[in-house]
Amino acid sequence: MLKGKTALITGSTGIGLATAHTLAEQGINLVLHGLMDQAEGEALAQEFATKYHIKTYFDNADLMDADAISAFMAHAKSIMGSINILINNAGIQHTESVENFPVSKWNAIIAINLSAAFHTIQQSIPEMKAEGWGRIINIASVHGLVGSVNKSAYVAAKHGIIGLTKVVALECAESGITANAICPGLGRHTIN
Repeated sequence: MLKGKTALITGSTGIGLATAHTLAEQGINLVLHGLMDQAEGEALAQEFATKYHIKTYFDNADLMDADAISAFMAHAKSIMGSINILINNAGIQHTESVENFPVSKWNAIIAINLSAAFHTIQQSIPEMKAEGWGRIINIASVHGLVGSVNKSAYVAAKHGIIGLTKVVALECAESGITANAICPGLGRHTIN
């Protein structure tokens, strides 16, 4: 059912990279995105294309810039044909008390962790509606469900992602589009 569809994954490292491998194994074409330089990203995309025999594209668009996101989305659609699955995974973190939290860090975290998802979703919905099918998956966090000391911007953004996901799910419920948020928790680490 998914073979031949195209997924766009922001932040295609860590959780995003594991997700990309899982989707590629099912024959899903990929638009990869990350903070790596363009040449490194293109090499990663080529590795996926060769290993899984899928179509790939990489872009390192600045997700703090709405115009850069628009250009990224338009270019990805022109190369790949359409975006059927959107996975908003990109995120950054900074920890500090509210009273000492740098405004520049607040703005960056809200832009990348929340506003970028709004922009990519807004630009994906019309085409998904026209095709009568789409999947929007937002990677939130347990911090979207609870508060945490020294993580004001991250917690605010992740709470926002969950709220945004609920609104999109309701607005698209009759259009063949689903919207879901995944809330990963902290992994357990064993120290030997």
